[in-house]
Amino acid sequence: MVEVDVRTTSEDEHLSFLESRRSASFLQTPAWGRVKSEWVRESIGFFEGGEQVGAALVLYRRLPKLKRSLAYVPEGPVIDWAGDDLAAYLRPLAAHVKRQGAFGIRIGPPVVTRRWDTAAVKAGLADPDVRSLDDVPPTERDPVGARVVSQLRALGWQPQAVEGGFAAGQPRHVFQVPLRHRGDAERAAKTEAEVLAGMNQLWRRNIKKAAKSGVEVVASGGPTPITPDDLAAFHALYVHTAERDRFTPRPLSYFQTMIAALSAEDPDRIRLWNARHDGDLVASTLAIRVGGHAWYSYGASSTEKREVRGSNAVQWEMMRDALTAGADVYDLRGITDTLDSDDPHAGLIQFKVGTGGEVVEYAGEWDLPLNRPLYFAFQQYLKRR
Repeated sequence: MVEVDVRTTSEDEHLSFLESRRSASFLQTPAWGRVKSEWVRESIGFFEGGEQVGAALVLYRRLPKLKRSLAYVPEGPVIDWAGDDLAAYLRPLAAHVKRQGAFGIRIGPPVVTRRWDTAAVKAGLADPDVRSLDDVPPTERDPVGARVVSQLRALGWQPQAVEGGFAAGQPRHVFQVPLRHRGDAERAAKTEAEVLAGMNQLWRRNIKKAAKSGVEVVASGGPTPITPDDLAAFHALYVHTAERDRFTPRPLSYFQTMIAALSAEDPDRIRLWNARHDGDLVASTLAIRVGGHAWYSYGASSTEKREVRGSNAVQWEMMRDALTAGADVYDLRGITDTLDSDDPHAGLIQFKVGTGGEVVEYAGEWDLPLNRPLYFAFQQYLKRR
């Protein structure tokens, strides 16, 4: 059995380990701890002998009226999940956060369990008897993901439903566009033409229509800093989108903090993309990249001028940028598991499936109670919220 030591590390050590990997979730970067300022952040390292073999951003959230916390590791920790002895990593992790005053720990293993390609999703959407992804045979089952789930259950971890709440759980299902040929031993990068050819006819037509209509897409971030005016314009359009689509928008201050923290860690970490038509902002998005993984993070679009297809244009430019950066995947983030055409969430997956990508299911979030009475009180607190 491998002996792994878990201890607090500096943010520089934490970031250095992440940079040694092909990719890691942006939710596991030291900078993300600064974004989530309502939590107490800690960078930790996993060490085997003198060698660092893992890292994690741990966020601690105090239970009301008690000096005890939930320890949360969103989309992490960053360890070798393909190994046969996860206990060697997870037991010292649990012991460490318990010493820090945690009554429980929640993790989000970044391992895939199942995938559904575009054809499978389209068939499910077209079938009136299909209500969710579980009703459709997956295109691929990942043996690593299955093994991780089995080990977690054996070690006493409890799977959690994604219902927001205390930890604002991360999505279990996401939609991704692969930017490399998975079956190729060399994993050669796709060309722009290949990615475009994978899209459906409507997406390709809308991208052409946006270009013909004169939509211009400009990025800021990296060598061209995101200005306060650009961010204010994004936020105004984002609030407009929230009112139209009936969701609660985040305040401007949240995005100011997010951009400042991520940009300070790496100038190329986050970019703001604006699509304009005759000077009018018609779509605006935030994109994040860590190593070979690129994400579409937040987006907004105008109700007016929807016919110029600014949303398609800005997505295509972000994909092209990810390709240029050598990314392995373009991630459009969360979707629900519904394939019911009458469900209001179905429109989101229908929009994303047009990119020619795939639905990816992760192992989800898992809890380990460290103090059962307090953990039970925490569960009751969630139910009352």
